[in-house]
Amino acid sequence: MMVPQDETTAAWWDATRQRRLTVQRCAACGHHQHYPRPVCLACGGPEPPLVDVTGAGIVETFTVVRRAPSPAFTAPYAVAVVALAEGPRLLANVEPWPDVTIGARVQVRWRALDDGRNLPYFAVV
Repeated sequence: MMVPQDETTAAWWDATRQRRLTVQRCAACGHHQHYPRPVCLACGGPEPPLVDVTGAGIVETFTVVRRAPSPAFTAPYAVAVVALAEGPRLLANVEPWPDVTIGARVQVRWRALDDGRNLPYFAVV
């Protein structure tokens, strides 16, 4: 499966090649944000640089998908909003799905893509 990238997200995807989870941190105001955007959402500062984050987070909400949308997916699986320790929220799979609860502590893990990039997901710890 090919995951799209563009000029705004290319550096983020490049970091995944080394299995580094990154978010943007505004140089002007310190605001952390994800997904990569051309401006800071807090102050409008231009091109916030990427910084590495720990990958530790907490599940804020989730759903269990029991009917796969296509043969490329194997149900059941959990999709969650994960609040990273640094503040931003990511939408990602969490495994193992039966152990996912609101408030569960999770840590980033990586799944290899065919093109050398890696896709982050989270594991309950």
